[in-house]
This record gives sequence, structure tokens and C-alpha cells, in this order.
Amino acid sequence: MAGWPQLGVRSSAVRCQRLTACIVLASFCAFAATAFLPADATAERAPRSGAVGSIHATAIDPTAPDAAMAARLFSMAEAGVRVERSPMTPPAWIATGPAGLLGYVASTWEIAGSVGYSGRPIDILIAITPEAKIAGALLVRHNEPILTLGISSEDIERYVQGFAGYDLTTTRIETFKDAAGLPPIIAGATVSTGVIRDGILRTARTIASGRRLVATTGADIDRVGFVPRSWADLAADGSIVHATMSIAEAADRFGPIAHPLERSAGAFLDVWIGLVDPPTIGRNLFGQQSYTRAIGALAPGDASLFVASNGINSHRGTSYRQTGVFDRIEIIQGARTIKPEAGDFLRIDKLHAAGAPFFREISVFRIAADTGFRAAEPFRVEIAGWREKADGSQSTIRLPISYKLPEGYVIEPPPNARGDAGAEPLWVSAWERKPLTIAFVVLMTAWVAAAFFAQEFFVARPKLWYWGRMGFLAVSLVLLGWVAKGQLSVVQVVAFLQALTHGFRWETFLLEPVVFILWSFVALGLLFWGRGVYCGWLCPFGALQELMNEGARKLGVKQVEVPFAVQERLWALKYTLFVVIVALSFYAMEDAIILAEVEPFKTAISMHFMRPWPFVVFALALLAAGLFIERFYCRYLCPLGAALAIPAKLKLFDWLHRRPQCGRECRFCETQCTVGAIDGLGRINPNECILCLRCQVIMNDEAQCVILKRRGDRRGAASAQAAE
Repeated sequence: MAGWPQLGVRSSAVRCQRLTACIVLASFCAFAATAFLPADATAERAPRSGAVGSIHATAIDPTAPDAAMAARLFSMAEAGVRVERSPMTPPAWIATGPAGLLGYVASTWEIAGSVGYSGRPIDILIAITPEAKIAGALLVRHNEPILTLGISSEDIERYVQGFAGYDLTTTRIETFKDAAGLPPIIAGATVSTGVIRDGILRTARTIASGRRLVATTGADIDRVGFVPRSWADLAADGSIVHATMSIAEAADRFGPIAHPLERSAGAFLDVWIGLVDPPTIGRNLFGQQSYTRAIGALAPGDASLFVASNGINSHRGTSYRQTGVFDRIEIIQGARTIKPEAGDFLRIDKLHAAGAPFFREISVFRIAADTGFRAAEPFRVEIAGWREKADGSQSTIRLPISYKLPEGYVIEPPPNARGDAGAEPLWVSAWERKPLTIAFVVLMTAWVAAAFFAQEFFVARPKLWYWGRMGFLAVSLVLLGWVAKGQLSVVQVVAFLQALTHGFRWETFLLEPVVFILWSFVALGLLFWGRGVYCGWLCPFGALQELMNEGARKLGVKQVEVPFAVQERLWALKYTLFVVIVALSFYAMEDAIILAEVEPFKTAISMHFMRPWPFVVFALALLAAGLFIERFYCRYLCPLGAALAIPAKLKLFDWLHRRPQCGRECRFCETQCTVGAIDGLGRINPNECILCLRCQVIMNDEAQCVILKRRGDRRGAASAQAAE
């Protein structure tokens, strides 16, 4: 009979492993099922009446304004207002009233490609007057978690409408800064506010520049006019230019190389290039849809370079995937040499222009305004090729292609035109705002990493461990949680998964520096130590639970001991919640966010309990349960903990020590484990362990560890016997 308890524990461990595998499989099946749902099953929902639209953005088409929307945007009566789609580029709608032209209405999704945390569109309709002022803005589509609960639709509507009257002739886009004429960011919605503000200003400036409502210093290019042209027409007038090098010519220029080229008239490199910002060039080459995708997200002053090639030498190469820079292509204008970066690259599968030949590679490279590039001035593109010589050195050749935009696309500026400086990337200003906070979060993560690397020193000193841990948890709660808003959430996990399937952008996740740093550290920590690197040390709500439970123990509150067999079944609750939230997010993101309110993090940490009473009561109930069962919420209900526990088995190291006698001769660690992660055999379950290191302290403390105590007694007896 002595074997039965061990058999039961072993079976439990096997069941936990199978459960984890089933959860991963269920998540995959949920995603696969939603991918094959009928079209009407994932159709967008209509906006709730009386509120700014909060609908599921599965379609990519921009919202077309009607007369009522246009009247609201321009703050006038609907009678006599008409809206027509403009055939010019950038894409917009023309709004007219009884007195004539009211202005232009544009979509941030269509032009700026505004995307939130979920990787789905944030679509805002913006009205721009002929005087280059924003007449109004209307949020019509979003999927931002922060906007779903906690902040009312009226708050967001007031914020968006606060852009009315902003003068677009100002010289800089201020994204996070409270610039004159712009509404201040909304506390608790910094990232979403920045995305909205950036989308509105970039879209409005693009329309104002494209419709010549604002002028720029120096010659500009026509970004509006369109004339149908064939490939031959574009080549004839110099809109696109050509250069070629045969294999035989390349062999001559390379000289002696380790693997000589077979001399032939075939193409070593056959290249066409051109600037595609003028619609007559770009729209004819790519078609309207691909052209909008290529230039829609450009900031004012940016340019787009088209490069298409055939031959045995690629103009792109493959090294950019590792280095982030295209090392085979250079854009040279005067003293400036520009190397395109991987983030500025768009691949085109085929050309739309009549008579266009087939190309093995078609690329569009963004040339940022801050490089100093001037689209109206001449430049050249050099494409390199190299081969290895017999002595191991490298032989390099270059194919130069000179280009100047034809005069018909160049527009001279009017006298006394004002300059318009380009905008810095949105995430840069977000990081510039919080240098001290960023330094503090980096310091905290470095402290945690150092503590684990110096674990043996730390756990050998019980008082140092206890006061160090209690002090760090207090800092995590107050400074990291309540002040720096460093509480991670399962919502961010869901948003990341959504972004992977709907268009991942690093820029979106860089918008909140504290969250980005924490998730980066957590991702690395999962490989080294497992889930506990965050749950046990950096989670503010976890810290709040443990500190309150420690206080309850000091006051004599009796703790409830949950049997292991019961506990392992209760663990399934948090995994089930996580799977349901993820699966639901692929069908109805808003419903998934509502279910994610099982997390009390927003109530207790982000909003300091300043929420409607049901949320506050729920959070307080969880904290009250934690007074009797240490980390009650972490053990049984936390979907974020489940999300981090699933990859916990991928960790590379196991630095938690156990002795052969653990679980047989001594089970003290099992009774003292913060979350009950030690089974009856003394084994630590990495899916549940929060790395508090309490068991390691006990193992090194002769006053607590029975095994050490027995060893000490035996040594003492042996010494006494020897002395006799």
C-alpha cells in the first residue's frame, strides 16, 4: 500500500502534462476553426447606437462617409451636403454644401494605416477645410482593449473632436506632447491616444499636402494628378529608367574569381527604377490597391523608389533579414548615401501596367524625409554584386542607374512658402517622454536577473531573502504598478496573437515603453527560468496579494491548506479561462476583452480601485480570499499566469535544487510553497512555480530543513563520541 500515494502523484503529474498539451492543441484548433468560419460569422458588427463606433475590424475597406457624417464633421446642417469619392491621390472624399466646397474627408486607415495593439485598424474620418484646418474628426472603427472598458465612449469622442480647428500649417507633428491646439492625452490610454493622434495628424497632413492646401520649401512633386499610361509610355518619358549588365560583362569586371562565371549574353543584372509617388507613375505600375498600400503610410516628405530586376544577381540579396539593411543597393544624391532598411521595404508580386515585362524581384523602398532626400532633384541608384577571389578576398562591381523625375511631375513652390518638417516616428516620442521611468524598469529587471544569477548567495541568508523580497514586492506594487503602470495582462497576450495574424508591427508594441521592456524581459526569462520571473517578482497584483497575506499571517489569520489532489484540479480553471479568451478573441474581440475582466489588474493596479462598484467588489473579494489561501488568484484564476505557464517547459535551465530525500523524509517545503507547486514526491511543477525561492531558503536553513537538521545532529553526535 505504500506505493499508492506515489502512484497517485505521478498520475497527477502526467495528467498536468497532458492538460498542457491539450490546451496548446485547443488553442490551435480554435484559431483554425475561426479561420474557416463563413464570412457572415466574422462580419463586422454595427456600432452601438449613441456611441462612437466600436466594431470588429475584419475588413480593410475604409468607412465611406455619408451626408450625415460629413455634416457632423463640418459642424453644419445636413441639408444640401453631398459627398463624392475623389478620383485623385491621396484618396479622399469631396464634401460640398449649398455654398460650394466644404473640404475633404479622409480615412486614417486608408492613408496612415493606423493600427492598434490588436493589429487591427483604427479608422477615423477626418475633415480638412480648404484653409488647411481640421474641421472635425469621428472615430468609426477600433478594436483597442483600453477603449473597450474603463474609459467611456464619451471620453474618446470628446478627445477625437478636440482636434477640430487644428492648423495644419504648423511645422511639426506632436504625437505625445501636449502641443498648442492639440487635446492632451488621456490618462490610462497613452498608447491608444498616441495612435489616434498620430493617425489624425498624418492623414490630415497627407491630404493637405496632396491637395496643395499647404506648401513646402523647395520644389515638390505632383501627388494628385493621374493620366493612364502603359509601360512603354512610362519608359519613353523617363518616368522609369533602365540599365543592364550581361554575364560576360560582369565576368570581365570581376576579373579572376574563385568560381568564374560562364560567359554569355544572359543578364547578370537587368534593372528598372523610378519614383512612384506621382500617381501617374505608381498607380499605373501597381494598380490602385497596391499603390495605396505602397504610399498610404508615408509621412510628409517621404518618397518611394521602385526597383524591379531580372538576372542571376539579386538587387535585394538575403542579408537584410539578419542585418536589417539592404547592403546591395545604395541611393546617392549629392553627398548623401542612403541604404534602405528592412522596415522600409515592400515586396510587390506583379505589375499592373499594360505591357509590363515579368520580373523576378519587384521592390518598393521608402526613403524617409529625415535622410534629406529630395524627390524633385536628380539622384542615382547603385546596385552591387560581389564574388570571392581565389585568395579569399572579395571582388565587387556596381551597376549605376541615374534618375531624374521628369519635369511634368515637378511643381515649383509659391513665393514665401512655409516649411513643413517631417515627424519623428510615433514610438520615439513615447520613449522620450519617460526616461526616468524606463531607467527604473530596466533597473528592476536587472535586479531580478542578478538575484537569480546569485541565487545561492541569496537563499543562504534567510533574513536577506525575506526582507529583500518583501521590499522588492513593495516596490513592485507601488512604483512599478501604481506609478509606472507596469501591470501586464492577458489582453496583451491576445493582442500579440491577433497582431501575428492581422499584420504584426514592432512600432505598435514599442508605443508603451514600460510594457515593452517588461514583456521583453519576460520572454527572455521564460527561456532561462520559466513563468516565475514575472509572476513571483514583477507582477504588482501578485505582490499585493503576497504582502496582504504576509500581514494576515502576522495577525494570526489561520491559513487554509488545500489538498494537492483538489488543487491540481482547480489549476485547470485558469487554463480554461485563457483558452476561452484566446478562442473568443478570434471571433469577437470585444467579448474576449469583457471576459478578460476576470483579471482584477485594471481595477486594483491601473485605476487604483476608481471603478464602478462591481469591479471593486470583485477585486476585493479576490484579495480577501488571498488572506486565507496565499496567492489565491494566482493559483486558480489568473489567465496571464496560464499563458506564461504553457511555454514554461521550454526553459533552458533548472536552477531550483532538490534532494533525494525531499518528499520522502521531509515534506516541509511542500507545506510552505507559496502556490502549492511542490507535489508529494518533492518535485517542483514549473507550470505553477513562481520562483519565490522559499523552498531554496528552507533547504539551506538548518533551523527549517529536517534533512539538514538530522545531518547536524549526526555530526554533533559523532563529534561528541569522538571527544569521549
